[in-house]
Amino acid sequence: MTDDIAALFVENRSYPPPADFAATANAQPEIYDQDPDAFWERAGRERVTWFTPFERLSEWNPPYAKWYIGGTLNACYNCVDRHVEAGAGEKVAYYWEGEPTGDRSVFTYATLQQNVVRFANTLKRLGVRKGTPVAIYLGMVPELPIAMLACARLGAPHTVVFGGFSAESLSGRMNDMGCEVLVTQDEAWRRGRPVALKQVADEAMASAPGVHGCMVVRRTGGEVSMREGRDVFYHEASAGESDDPATCPCEPMDAEDLLFLMYTSGTTARPKGIVHTTGGYLVGTSATHHHIFDIKPDTVYWCAADIGWITGHSYIVYGPLCNQTTSVLYEGTPDQPDKDRWWEIVERYGVTVLYTAPTAIRTHMKWGPEYADRHDLSSLRLLGSVGEPINPEAWVWYRTHIGGGRTPVVDTWWQTETGMILITPLPGITTLKPGSAARPFPGVEAAVYNNEGKEVPPGAGGYLVLKRPWPAMLRGIFNDPDRYVETYWSRFPGVYFAGDGARIDADGDLWLMGRVDDVMNVSGHRISTIEVESALVDHPEVAEAAVCGRADAITGQAIVAYVTLKGGLDGSPDKLAELREHVAGKIGRIAMPANIVFTPDLPKTRSGKIMRRLLRDVADHRKLGDTTTLADPAVVQEIQARAAAGDAKEE
Repeated sequence: MTDDIAALFVENRSYPPPADFAATANAQPEIYDQDPDAFWERAGRERVTWFTPFERLSEWNPPYAKWYIGGTLNACYNCVDRHVEAGAGEKVAYYWEGEPTGDRSVFTYATLQQNVVRFANTLKRLGVRKGTPVAIYLGMVPELPIAMLACARLGAPHTVVFGGFSAESLSGRMNDMGCEVLVTQDEAWRRGRPVALKQVADEAMASAPGVHGCMVVRRTGGEVSMREGRDVFYHEASAGESDDPATCPCEPMDAEDLLFLMYTSGTTARPKGIVHTTGGYLVGTSATHHHIFDIKPDTVYWCAADIGWITGHSYIVYGPLCNQTTSVLYEGTPDQPDKDRWWEIVERYGVTVLYTAPTAIRTHMKWGPEYADRHDLSSLRLLGSVGEPINPEAWVWYRTHIGGGRTPVVDTWWQTETGMILITPLPGITTLKPGSAARPFPGVEAAVYNNEGKEVPPGAGGYLVLKRPWPAMLRGIFNDPDRYVETYWSRFPGVYFAGDGARIDADGDLWLMGRVDDVMNVSGHRISTIEVESALVDHPEVAEAAVCGRADAITGQAIVAYVTLKGGLDGSPDKLAELREHVAGKIGRIAMPANIVFTPDLPKTRSGKIMRRLLRDVADHRKLGDTTTLADPAVVQEIQARAAAGDAKEE
């Protein structure tokens, strides 16, 4: 028996960069030849504007790093003001598309600046100053990036809480950070129905006594309760406020001053407040955004994530705006009012770069390519993937049906903790392999270790680690240094343990294999869930698959698969046997699922992430864990019923 992760799945297709794309790409081959320190030194001087230039590049006292030491800057100034001062005020910053059809607005950099200044001046009336912690609980409305930038302008650290989280989740985060002010909205639109955010916020504030002010953005006009002396409507409070930037200058911030906390779940009930500071984060996100997405002056870029997650912070707000990019911001779901809404948006705005999650891609696969075929997607020149390893078949479907069989697809790996993309193809250089995140970004040093802390040979699997610091890395867990060391730095002393499995192929390319927590131990073989899922999705009739292990008296764990078929088809005993053999043929009989549960959908969060822990609960007949963030709680109940019916047949 070994503790190392088996690498079983093999993918042989490859796609060299198109010659015309490579000729004009922002990243050219020599980018990999640069010394890491020289690369980040240059990026620090070129990508951002400093009020006071930095004196030293970095300081590394494991496990704590500092970057751009001695420099002062302001994130809002870099994302907004400097572009207006440079004469780009009339360039579009955001095309905003509301979920209700026809609900649209356009923000140029000049109008964005005016809105940010007005918002910041209004926050000052609630007592927000440099250092005042602010919570933001909004849907995907323009006021969300505006509120973040207003906080950054004032030097007030923020935490954005995803609009799908419960009152308990919101209050826990506000209490942990010590938030004094909350920004929320009356209601949000979700699948054609209003969602009562202010009502949830009221419940949260009842358990967060430190919050003395609440600013409420009007979205639907729905009835909400307002507590006198605490709650104000933004449209009323801001009515007399100036939008002149001279009335609210950008606060100079040290490079290591706190910009925001992003809370991520952990193994305990208390969420982890991931600390991100200003200078290194802004350099890292803007540099990666520029090179990986090949950003040009005329790029229309759409990251179809939610700003409530780190992807939205880094690649909807701070990175793109720092690079003076035109972005699309969409409030709703991909199927509102119909399953072609995304492709309608791509066509309307001439989107050139689309960045989304594998779960969303597989959902569109399940719906079928006919929805994309209704629209002209020829403006797209680059596609991206984020959030979890992408199955090769989903990668190929994405390139074929959305990219017209011509666009590069950059499959990116990073985390809330890393702040920026760390492993990725560079679209003008990399020969792409479906399912592979390729190589570390320039200036990043990654490796795959075995259980003894030694680098694995090509073809072997192990644990992804990062061997040197990077500018946008987390600076710790808020108020919990012991947990920071234990979580990320104790497994392999001196290097960052990412918590993900990976393998490295003969060309030196990396293949992510999912969270180590999701690795299954079958008869002494540690098998990654992503490899079995990829084998299942490789079958032409499978749209989505999620895999987990269940306790087994003989093998230790047995593999259970939850499968959604294309076209809404239901499964059968013959189809179950066929899929088991398909997995055996792709990666070996050791990885054959002991059982397959056919289901019309998988349990997903409102951001589209599959909640595999709930599937593990179902497989092991445990009481379900927290389901408050599910988009549709009924899905997991149906899966429970189908799994129970399958267990009865086995008996």
